[in-house]
Amino acid sequence: MLDQKAHKPHERLAAHLKDDLSQVDEMIRARMASEHAPRIPEVTAHLVDAGGKRLRPMLTLASARLCGYEGGHHIHLATAVEFIHTATLLHDDVVDESGQRRGRPTANLLWDNKSSVLVGDYLFARSFQLMTEADSLRVLQVLSNASATITEGEVLQLTAAQDLGTTEDTYFKVVRGKTAALFAAATEVGGILAGVSEDRIKALHDYGDALGIAFQVVDDLLDFWGGDATGKNIGDDFRERKLTLPIIKAIARGDDEERAFWKRTLEKNDQRDGDLERALEIMTAHGALDDTRAAALDWAARAKACLDALPEDPIRDMLSDIADYVVARLN
Repeated sequence: MLDQKAHKPHERLAAHLKDDLSQVDEMIRARMASEHAPRIPEVTAHLVDAGGKRLRPMLTLASARLCGYEGGHHIHLATAVEFIHTATLLHDDVVDESGQRRGRPTANLLWDNKSSVLVGDYLFARSFQLMTEADSLRVLQVLSNASATITEGEVLQLTAAQDLGTTEDTYFKVVRGKTAALFAAATEVGGILAGVSEDRIKALHDYGDALGIAFQVVDDLLDFWGGDATGKNIGDDFRERKLTLPIIKAIARGDDEERAFWKRTLEKNDQRDGDLERALEIMTAHGALDDTRAAALDWAARAKACLDALPEDPIRDMLSDIADYVVARLN
């Protein structure tokens, strides 16, 4: 019976998948253990227990169940997806020199960079072990390709950072890599496990891809608009000199004086009191924030449209509601 107190779409989906999620949690505990290096479960537990929504593994469970899968390998793959996600968070916090995630100190701050990187590597290795246990070469290909794409997206972001010539096309390549690739793989492997048609597998992939893009665009916009959903302070991306979609739009539409401002604050890292307010003023004047919101809404709508190719089911309705919820954070 569903938890009547679950009001948000991801909470309703979690209630619907309660038994599966419980098995995923058990497998996470078992597979993050280490006989010889107790720091591994310590560092992993710090992130795993931080109150994340488990959205990505839920997508794997949901897509498998939506497609009629009745076996047990979706538990292995959902756990693998969560490990890939956790590993990337550990690595990201080192790269970004972050001190806070989800309102808590980051692992690299509590321990050190070496521990974060090596534990992330351990989780990647564990995820590949889990993938092989599903006994599907295609599933292994999809998730391993996603792992490579995530890293590729992060490296592309490094090379594009602080480069005022970065285009929207490059931005979306970064987003497809670092965020959408795992969403798309998480949903796609559920369909592959269930053995459904190629049209349905593609629909699941495309849903995850569009949802992941919407999710990241919203996150980037909330960095300037605020909101509790990101666990970040307003303007963190600006202070870290990240060229996200609102800034890219503002730069493209700005005059010479505004370009000089972006060059000073982002390229030369000369940020002063009042610069964040000035950045917001420029983005607002050029409609960059509103247009970024419109882009997020468009990607959410694309995600929902992909679900039309999938069977009618309460899970399909919940996946549609999740796409709405992702962009509802902007209201």
